[in-house]
Amino acid sequence: MKHIFRTAILCLIPAAFALPVTAQGTPDALQKGPTVTVHPTDTTNAPWTAEQLIPMTVHEAWVTSGKDEKTFFEMIRVLAEYSAQKRDLVLPDTHASGIRFGQLIKAAVKLDHDQLLYAVVDQAVRKVGKSTPVQAQ
Repeated sequence: MKHIFRTAILCLIPAAFALPVTAQGTPDALQKGPTVTVHPTDTTNAPWTAEQLIPMTVHEAWVTSGKDEKTFFEMIRVLAEYSAQKRDLVLPDTHASGIRFGQLIKAAVKLDHDQLLYAVVDQAVRKVGKSTPVQAQ
């Protein structure tokens, strides 16, 4: 699963999501939020829960990330894992799947910065994810 996220980040970073530089219309709480440091090698202790990220728009999440691409990508990773778990899907750990995942998110993010980031990630997870095998009981 780590491979899909590493590949997806290569698709996402170059565009930097083309988000506006200013945080117009963003709640003060997001603008004054704490600075969060994410260590890319530490994927088990993300500083956010999915429940904290779900109500954020793409733009709010970008501002909350400190406009840092690695931090923003960590937010996407948390939401992708949450979505895959809720939908009983597995994200393939292949280079091609990572590229497709990143391209889907990149395209959707460019369309509307005010849409929920979770909606964008969930849509990509549904397109890239594979059904988990049913276990006999």
